[in-house]
Amino acid sequence: MSNYLLLASELYSLPILRPLADEALARGHRVAWLACDALAKRLRPQEVRLRSRRELRLFSADATFCTVNEPPRALPGLQIQVFHGLNMHKRDPRREGQLRVQGLFDLYCTHGPATTGPLREVARERGDFVVVETGWPKIDVLFGNEPRLGEALGEKVLAAARGRPIVMYTSTFNPPMSQSRECLQAIETLVQRGDRYWLLCLHPLSAPDIVERYQELVGENAVFVDAESLPGLLPITQALVGDTTSVVDEFALLGKPIVTVRHHKPQPFMIDVRGPQHIDEALTAALSGDGRQRCDWMKAYAETVHPYRDGRSAARVLDAADALVSGALASPQRRTRWFWHKRRRTRKQMHALLPAPGFVADFMSRMQRKLNHEWAGGLGSG
Repeated sequence: MSNYLLLASELYSLPILRPLADEALARGHRVAWLACDALAKRLRPQEVRLRSRRELRLFSADATFCTVNEPPRALPGLQIQVFHGLNMHKRDPRREGQLRVQGLFDLYCTHGPATTGPLREVARERGDFVVVETGWPKIDVLFGNEPRLGEALGEKVLAAARGRPIVMYTSTFNPPMSQSRECLQAIETLVQRGDRYWLLCLHPLSAPDIVERYQELVGENAVFVDAESLPGLLPITQALVGDTTSVVDEFALLGKPIVTVRHHKPQPFMIDVRGPQHIDEALTAALSGDGRQRCDWMKAYAETVHPYRDGRSAARVLDAADALVSGALASPQRRTRWFWHKRRRTRKQMHALLPAPGFVADFMSRMQRKLNHEWAGGLGSG
């Protein structure tokens, strides 16, 4: 039995890490969550959150699963990267994307050949981490034996659509690639027209003002959904409209039509338009079903990005983690742990994740308050 820690610092972490938690518990492992206050409110009653440094130390994690690129340097145990998206085309992958190696992880669990091959090349050069191709746990819900089509939100969406095509609009958050502001007026017009039912989903880090504007479109023709609910809704979505968001790659695995707006690196299977005014025309063409060649391109692309369709990616990640912890899987040399590197940022991250003080800090704080009280009383009596 191992102790596994799940780092949930962003909303997108939950649908990625929960399949891992379920699989770990089924195997008899102990599981705990390290989450900021905002995400802690979304944890289920059975999901245990560590709240202090003392609890973190007592849990004694053998490994920590991460979805972010740069976790706090002070996390316990072995560090396992499972990634927060499939998209290889947002940025230069070796400088800012999935292939950027900073010496922070002992194991990389990759999605498919597009990620596995390049990372294994880096692993051979460095020798301080290992790479295992596992697939992505978030995708399990799309291909498992029991896809979540019967969830309450999915049933509500199907009822609200009343037979109309269900279209999802989604956008990334960073201004160079996000088209959410530019597309707002066009999406508003299409929502008001009412011939399609819209699922509106923006990245959790999107600017609050633009999120509010899209939320105002909610009504009989549209609903706003968050990143946590998105995986369960993709199977009932008939077409996707987006920009350079990783949801495009997730939707491509289902072989359904995709319209992109100014994609950073458009692929042959996408209908990429250079302006929001062309969305309606492209979407009409996409929903017409006349795109056999695009389907072939999409299948070929999906095989390189994420070839697994068995809903067992979380199990493969746990197989790799168990092997790493047991020592059956190991890199040629140990990873150097630079705990003092970026110390200030790490301290800030850990404070957000562990709001309660540790035992020593709590004791020192109480002693300081007591001394201050006695000192103030002494001044008063003088």
